[in-house]
Amino acid sequence: MGTLDDKRFLFVTGKGGVGKSTVCAAQALALASHGKRVLVVMCNAKERLSAMLGSQPVGADVVPVSNNVWAVNINPDQALDEFAVIVLKSRTIAKTIDSKYVRGFLRAVPGMHEWAMLGKAWWHTTEKLSSGSYKYDCVIFDAPATGHGLDMLRVPQVISEVAPPGLLRRFADDALGLFRDTKRSAVVLVTLPEEMPTQETIELAHALTNELKMPIGRVIINCVLPPLFTKEEREALGLLVMTDSTSPGEVAIESGRMRAMRERVQGESLARLSSELPVPPSYLPLLFEDACQPHAIAELAKRLY
Repeated sequence: MGTLDDKRFLFVTGKGGVGKSTVCAAQALALASHGKRVLVVMCNAKERLSAMLGSQPVGADVVPVSNNVWAVNINPDQALDEFAVIVLKSRTIAKTIDSKYVRGFLRAVPGMHEWAMLGKAWWHTTEKLSSGSYKYDCVIFDAPATGHGLDMLRVPQVISEVAPPGLLRRFADDALGLFRDTKRSAVVLVTLPEEMPTQETIELAHALTNELKMPIGRVIINCVLPPLFTKEEREALGLLVMTDSTSPGEVAIESGRMRAMRERVQGESLARLSSELPVPPSYLPLLFEDACQPHAIAELAKRLY
């Protein structure tokens, strides 16, 4: 796999249910094992990272979840409040204004909820320690599923194009500059070796590169099965006719047919992803156990290098 060691921001997205959060957890451990300080940012999600890494629950405040790894699960309303403080430049002034009016104004800006979450993730890339070095070497953004994730990435571009000069536009410009910088950022696409996720991933890659001008740094195909059958054996199994679906032999044959069919679809999907995407795909194996366990995530992290 190509290295992501030098990236400051990773935007991880893909179709729902493909294992984005699992990949985020494994990638965070992989980077941390190379001495990087990593922050995983979630978008008001059903939080599973703590189970994956064996840590305390992750809420709206940044907490440590592993050695050199921190995490936060952004609350949109809290993010809007924090942004209001930045815009008003003074917490004292912000406190004199009822937060519901501030949030009400910000909600009137199209896409502001999405920008509050994505913008907060970007803002964490700018944080510095007292020594002057960055607080986090890399921020991994566990983005929403494909459609919502694309809409979220469109927001800073829209703000940059239509907002009047000021902090809102400046932040959007700075964020766009980071997101489109091939040296500092990358989009990580996560998919499965199946027909629908494959098609959606190819369409997503085209939108990212052609419309949003954002660099795809890695494509990870999750849950890849080790092949049991040759092409000839798969074809032979497909020709068999079931006569007694209750006998042990027929049940075994039907299991073989289903596995052969899945291997065929997997092979076709891998071929399409290899030929139609801008970067060669990388593979993570299907784990025949609960992947939401610390030892499973640690094993996947090893395979990301």
